[in-house]
Amino acid sequence: MAAQNDKTTHHGATTEIVNRSTRNPSPNRIAKRLAAPAVLFTLAFAPAFLPASEARADFRVCNGTQNLVGVAIGYRASEGWITEGWWQVPATTCATLIEGELKSRYYYLYAEDAARGGRWTGDVKMCVAENEFKIVGVKDCFARGYQQMGFKEYDTGKQGSWMVQLTDSSGTQESQSK
Repeated sequence: MAAQNDKTTHHGATTEIVNRSTRNPSPNRIAKRLAAPAVLFTLAFAPAFLPASEARADFRVCNGTQNLVGVAIGYRASEGWITEGWWQVPATTCATLIEGELKSRYYYLYAEDAARGGRWTGDVKMCVAENEFKIVGVKDCFARGYQQMGFKEYDTGKQGSWMVQLTDSSGTQESQSK
């Protein structure tokens, strides 16, 4: 099922809604990956929508679903393309994936719903691993022993902060802080 995008602007913040894919990517593989003890935990317990006065300078993902979600991020760094994961983001909580002022314009996100098997994906192919990972490079994923998944691109416009809201019915919402 193809994702549908809607963009709106409200008080200077851009919000993009992307419908989650309903294809089932093998729930056993997802549950195994999310339950692995080596999974990276970086949780920030905060409301899904922060008032502008409380905006933080980081890249955050908030889980607006009722299920555990596993999240991976991709970005360009001095050593090349990097993908990192897995953050476990419990229902109705947020996780900070990159702390501090964002240095790149483009970031890439992939997420899986552990209980229902849905995915938040895009068209940019990057490498992921079963357990906690930090992978340099996005080419030859399979030959290097990794899997390849489609990440969604987020153009932050060089904003210092960015938040992606994962939801069941609306897909994702992204917002920026100036």
